[in-house]
Amino acid sequence: MMRHVTGVGATVLLLVAALYHPGVATAHGTASGEEDPCMRRVGERLVHFSAYQPQYELKDQYCTDIPKKGGTFLVVDLVDQELRSEPVGMRIVKGTNEAEGEIVADVRPSYHPDGVLRGEVRLDEGLYTVIIASEKQNLMRRPQYLLRVQMTDYQKIVRSAVGPLIGLLLFAWLAYKLVRSKWLQSWRAGIPQ
Repeated sequence: MMRHVTGVGATVLLLVAALYHPGVATAHGTASGEEDPCMRRVGERLVHFSAYQPQYELKDQYCTDIPKKGGTFLVVDLVDQELRSEPVGMRIVKGTNEAEGEIVADVRPSYHPDGVLRGEVRLDEGLYTVIIASEKQNLMRRPQYLLRVQMTDYQKIVRSAVGPLIGLLLFAWLAYKLVRSKWLQSWRAGIPQ
C-alpha cells in the first residue's frame, strides 16, 4: 500500500511540475543565434529579419506570422560586417513563387554601412515571400522568408494545445486511479457516516 501511495505522490508531483512550468514539458525555449527562425544565411554570412506593425502593437516584432494586414515595416539586420560593404537589396513578392508572384515592393541593392536594410510595404491577407539579395552571392542561395499575413496557423494552435491536453488527460487518469484504488475505498469505509 505504501508503494502505491508513493507512486501516486510522484505522479502528482510530476503533473504539478509540468503544469507549473509548461516550457519544460513542451521542450520549447527561446531561440538564439543560428536556432533563431528569423536568422538566415547568405553564403557564409548571416542576416536577421523582423517585421513591425507599430500602428497595432508598438514594440512587437514578427518573423513569419504577421497578425494583421496593413502597413508593415520590414527590417533586415546584416549581422556580418562583410555584408555591410556590398550592395544588398530586398524584394517582396505576393505568393510563394518569385517567378509567378506579383512584386509588391523592391528595395534595390545598395550599401548599408549601419548594417540595417529597411523597407515599408502594405500587406494584404495572404502569403508573401521576402527575398534578400546580394550582388556577390549565388542567386540560388538567397535567403527567403515566407510571410503569413492575417492567416490562422492551425499547426501552431495544435502544438500549443498538446501540452495542456496531455496534462488534463494525465490528471483525469490519476483521479480515476485514485477513486478506484482499494486504499481510498478502505479509507472511506472506515469513516463513520
